[in-house]
Amino acid sequence: MSRIFVTGGSGRLGRSVVAGLAEKGHHVISVDRDAVPADQLPAGVVQETADLLAPGEALRLLRETMPDAVIHLAAIAVPFSAPEDVIFATNTRLAYAVVSAATELGVGKIVTASSPTVLGYGSPAGWLPASFPLDERTPPKPWNAYALSKLIAEQTVQMFAAAQGERIRYAAFRPCYVISPEEWEGAPTQQGHTVAERLTDPALSAPALFNYVDARDVADFLDVLLRKMDSIPNGETFFVGAADALATTPLAELMPRFLPGSAELCSGLTGAAPAFSIDKAHDMLGWQPKRSWRTELKTPTPYDGTSAALVTAGTGSKETS
Repeated sequence: MSRIFVTGGSGRLGRSVVAGLAEKGHHVISVDRDAVPADQLPAGVVQETADLLAPGEALRLLRETMPDAVIHLAAIAVPFSAPEDVIFATNTRLAYAVVSAATELGVGKIVTASSPTVLGYGSPAGWLPASFPLDERTPPKPWNAYALSKLIAEQTVQMFAAAQGERIRYAAFRPCYVISPEEWEGAPTQQGHTVAERLTDPALSAPALFNYVDARDVADFLDVLLRKMDSIPNGETFFVGAADALATTPLAELMPRFLPGSAELCSGLTGAAPAFSIDKAHDMLGWQPKRSWRTELKTPTPYDGTSAALVTAGTGSKETS
């Protein structure tokens, strides 16, 4: 299998990505400023601690490890968790440093993490899309440094794809509100409350447009993406999320309470349908998520909507990466 270099491998999403890829038989090099305890590293994983913003550090590590693929996850992951200029500079510099170093060394496949927040929902000036479900054709309108930095990460891989042609394959993905395995057991999510609390109080999930993704499904997506990158157009971007909404009421009823003016736009989001479409990942790659809050949550909340069936038409968004 492949040798895969994963930045941000110690993070909430990174731990599941590293473990999932290792389980698929890949040899994984996990790179982060913070180390995971050695006894928690899956078999087949080598851990490197490094500051990838240090001049030449990304190039040094990539030259030493010579991977077949790079997955770039490292970033300040929470909007407004640092000054805006720090978030912008850190995330854009990290993306450029890693992608440019991998390109210079001729790594064959390079993937970067983006975010659904590039679309601009939650803007204090107001926001409404042209239609729901949202998808990769929805125009980005970032309104904060985090969202803008993620859009620039997408544009970074597209720039290199334009320059390299078919010699190196590039892609970006927008993972929804990430839920790690321990959070199904009751551990706090990124915002400090539990998954069950997000389901009980819709106001907690409303900022993320009620969407989410199991971190293990992201790992599965990346495994599929790496295998299919040679057969799809270069520089593509994909939404990656669950196949249902993180809500116990259909979004057609719920969304207008939190997104004024959206009643007509959301009228088609019936049953368990989410706000973001994952059709592109399904149609182009054959990927489909396997996990839902209905199957993973250890103390499930009864579904109050018109249909408990999962849908495969699309999914989610998130407040953080």
